[in-house]
Amino acid sequence: MLRVTKLTDYATVVLTALAARPGDVLSAPDLAELAGLEVPTVAKVLKPLAQAGLVDGFRGANGGYRLARDAAEISLVEIVEAMEGPLGMTECSVHAGQCGIEDSCGVRANWRRINDVVADALRGVSLAQMLGPLPPAPRKGIPVQLANA
Repeated sequence: MLRVTKLTDYATVVLTALAARPGDVLSAPDLAELAGLEVPTVAKVLKPLAQAGLVDGFRGANGGYRLARDAAEISLVEIVEAMEGPLGMTECSVHAGQCGIEDSCGVRANWRRINDVVADALRGVSLAQMLGPLPPAPRKGIPVQLANA
């Protein structure tokens, strides 16, 4: 099964709580309450998010966190990579030389292509879009009509 870790999921929830209050500086306990998470969990996800430049941290009595950029400018691939490192469907999708059969492998190029498709899909969804309602799924057999197409 292909899935992101719980911490990456929680990071997205914390970031959407910040995105819902643009410009506000929120403490870890405030974010925990808004996100429905424990304070230690929120503190754990905020550290890599700050290191990746997705949130700004402020110390002091009125300290806390806010988004470093507008939510529309933060993509899901940035969140995943902040929490999990470079996106890779397989080891060889990211780093050459990690597999003993790499020289004779006939599927590496296809895994890299699949990796690129997944990364592009995540790159195409912004944090701001995660705040909105889910768009209706197209019904089977009915072509999707894109706006401005």
